Amino acid sequence: MHSLDINKVVLTKILISLIIIIIFWVIKRSLLKIVNKKVKETHSRYLWRKALNYIVIAADLIFIGAIWMKSFQSLATYLGLLSAGISIALKDPILDMAGWLFIVTHRILKVGDRIEIDGKIGDVIDTGIFQFLIIEVGEWVDADQSTGRIIHIPNSLLFTKPLINYTKGFPYIWNEIPVLVTFESNWKKAKTLLQKIVQKHTESSNEIAKMSIKKAARKFDILYQHTEPRVYTSVENSGILLTIRYLCRVRKRRGTAEAIWEDILDEFAKHNDIDFAYPTQRFFNNAVEGKSGTRPKQ
Repeated sequence: MHSLDINKVVLTKILISLIIIIIFWVIKRSLLKIVNKKVKETHSRYLWRKALNYIVIAADLIFIGAIWMKSFQSLATYLGLLSAGISIALKDPILDMAGWLFIVTHRILKVGDRIEIDGKIGDVIDTGIFQFLIIEVGEWVDADQSTGRIIHIPNSLLFTKPLINYTKGFPYIWNEIPVLVTFESNWKKAKTLLQKIVQKHTESSNEIAKMSIKKAARKFDILYQHTEPRVYTSVENSGILLTIRYLCRVRKRRGTAEAIWEDILDEFAKHNDIDFAYPTQRFFNNAVEGKSGTRPKQ
């Protein structure tokens, strides 16, 4: 077959392929209009839209593949010469498609998951063949709340950067609240008060967290011997640090911290022997203020 004949065959098949793509695109648009009218729930409409996209892509590949495979042998040499250049030019899109297949087959993330990748944290709002979208969390907004910005992340990044999934398998995280009291405060009483406060706010969720851990342990090697909230003691330059540690749902971190802090402020205000510490400068006279056994001999 002469090169002119090959070019005619190729052009004909390209034209037919474009017609097939247009036909299925029109069918998809028509079905989407029906879905938008019939389905009112937002998440269900999203699932329908994604399903139709995948069906149309699969149909395009099947029909277009059938057309091109008929003349595959005659085009083998021609395509072979182009394959090296195409593979280099389309390296990133091919990796993105491989990343999409990785997402579909391994289910490492899905819409609604909170993830972190390449320093970006957010909730997944869409997954596609070449990229997935997250609505950003953090940055200038405190306590893991949304900034409102949408970030487009190429699927190929899954092969080069670690993916942190906050919600897959086990939807709880450990949160810590540091409370610094002065050295002169009754820190033991303060610690007891903090333990009661955090216990009150996590009593119901702690039981749910235990069941969630048991469920996750069937698939992942997750083992927590202690899930109850605790208060740890340490010493800092400005005072005694009492650190509250407790389990909470990923998206409840700010809300639970606010509720706990409000109770701490109310409770500490009732006790004259407990005071918050902060960076200050003072002069310490050991001869007057120090313990009797540590004062310098006169």
